[in-house]
Amino acid sequence: MHPHSYAAWYYLLCAGVAFGLVYGSVPFVRRLALKLGFVDRPNQRKIHKQPVPLLGGLCIYFGFLLTAGMFGIAGSTFSGIALGGLIIFIIGVIDDYYKTRGRDLKAWPKFVMQILAAVVLYSFGISIPGVNLPFSHTFYPFPTWLSCVTTVLWVVALTNMLNFLDGVDGLAAGIAAISSATLFCIALIKGQDQMAIFSLALTGAALGFLRHNFYPARIFMGDAGSTFLGFVLAAIAVDGAFKSATLVSLVVPVLALGVPIFDTLWVIIRRVRENRPVYVADKGHTFHMLMKSGLTQIQTVAFLYLVGICFSLASLVVLLATHS
Repeated sequence: MHPHSYAAWYYLLCAGVAFGLVYGSVPFVRRLALKLGFVDRPNQRKIHKQPVPLLGGLCIYFGFLLTAGMFGIAGSTFSGIALGGLIIFIIGVIDDYYKTRGRDLKAWPKFVMQILAAVVLYSFGISIPGVNLPFSHTFYPFPTWLSCVTTVLWVVALTNMLNFLDGVDGLAAGIAAISSATLFCIALIKGQDQMAIFSLALTGAALGFLRHNFYPARIFMGDAGSTFLGFVLAAIAVDGAFKSATLVSLVVPVLALGVPIFDTLWVIIRRVRENRPVYVADKGHTFHMLMKSGLTQIQTVAFLYLVGICFSLASLVVLLATHS
């Protein structure tokens, strides 16, 4: 099929296949996780009281890749996301394995592997090349080192930001679905068919998982799932929303991914103010605060979905205002 001849049914089918693959595979993976004892055990930081299967990331990873490979155009972007995503997924599974044993994997191996995965993306040409300066309409190309550094920083940051959100049933999957649906709209407006397909494959995969992960969750995506979702969102934004971006429209991907970004900023500012290490997890995320204020899990998640949708609408308004 010609890359610019995708009909609405093709997009719908793409999202439907991703949804079906993930939705259908979760019960099997859940049984496998229970059999292997691959479960998240409760601790003082966790909200759940019973052990919950932790292999959901497996369904998201394969559901997304199979759909994106089937409907997209196989090329360097797909290869970069598949290979970088595999690195993220593997270190995530190792991290999850430690959790099943009641331990935590140290931060540095995760960090090193995430940087490696981001460098893989960059080596496949998925990079932030520079910015269009407003008013003068001149493109300011980044020197190679700056392009590489900004790309790696963005990808590693977003990979972790989505992971931070994965503390309440259904939150990370729902926000990922809202963000990727927004990136789909951005890709359509900008005429980027490949990114539109990838965004929809991710939306479908996230929604398929959400059916099993909404409160009360029957399975968790684990770090393998949440970091993979963040990684793919970051990659799609770099190859889509950031491409030929004006300085003004740089806020478009930032708003499209507003909830994880602003949640992380809030947590960092609070930890710095309290002289606590930034990387040590605590109960200070926005969803913790909302639940402490008396909201239930479902109300908390619904409120943050609403915030995510508002951010997404704002990003589309900015894009349409600056898109010429």
